[in-house]
Amino acid sequence: MRKNPLRALGGARQAPGFGDAGRVVPASGITSLLTGITSAVMAFLAVFALALSLSSGQLAQRWSATLSQSATLRISAPPSEIGAQTAAVLEILRTTPGITSTRVLDQDEQRALLEPWFGPDLPIESLALPRLIEIIESAGGFDAVGLRLRLASEAPGAVLDDHTRWRRPLVQAAASLRALAWFSVALIGVMMAAMITLAAGSSLAANAPVIRVLRLVGARDAFIARAFTNRFALRALIGAALGTGLGMLAFAVLPVAGESGFLTGLGFHGAGWLTPLAIPVLAALIAWAATRTAAMRVLRRES
Repeated sequence: MRKNPLRALGGARQAPGFGDAGRVVPASGITSLLTGITSAVMAFLAVFALALSLSSGQLAQRWSATLSQSATLRISAPPSEIGAQTAAVLEILRTTPGITSTRVLDQDEQRALLEPWFGPDLPIESLALPRLIEIIESAGGFDAVGLRLRLASEAPGAVLDDHTRWRRPLVQAAASLRALAWFSVALIGVMMAAMITLAAGSSLAANAPVIRVLRLVGARDAFIARAFTNRFALRALIGAALGTGLGMLAFAVLPVAGESGFLTGLGFHGAGWLTPLAIPVLAALIAWAATRTAAMRVLRRES
């Protein structure tokens, strides 16, 4: 049975509060349901965007660290000279300050490097592949320019790659990924505010007779608006909490790449699992602000 708004208002005047304001206006089922569903979906998406934004910095560090402290030297020479040039290059590297160790890659390792592009059946023995040497440098690094000059004079077929051209694009890509993730979070918040504003406007229009009666008996606009803002904020909080929980559960069971995988590190780690807990609170605040703005605009128009 529909409550009498005059009786509800009288009770609210005696003991104003959250529950009293909420009992003044009859509940509108469809708009409240849409608000909860919208909040749940947006919170679910926000969890993924937030995880991407938090992980992008870690990915940049990991990608850069994977290629830092190491370099690759390629020796291209006729088969009759490849052995002598390899020995000369290894001696140069041994006497170069900043280099801690070197290692010549064998055929199996070269086959593994080429397998993603040419498959496992590549006849590597019949190919004139260059000799590859892995260089591990110390924390201070080595003088790449000086090493290139020595190689040019003593081993013309040797080419040094210090991975600089690979590290910079990876770090820039991670920074762009972080900016895109934060933009997605902001866009999700804007879309949530827009959807809740539409739902609040529909609820205000459906309860226009009740609002007019409350106005006649002297209810203030702030009291009437609070009846809507509290209700929509609560629905948004419940829906966002459900969506956030589902998003965190999805990350908990999401299979991740191995230790050497490209996407290793995506997700939440340690205290980062507490970060998504702010999403329901932010959703409730967005719903409160959007509903109050819509309510005050409608009330001013009706006055």
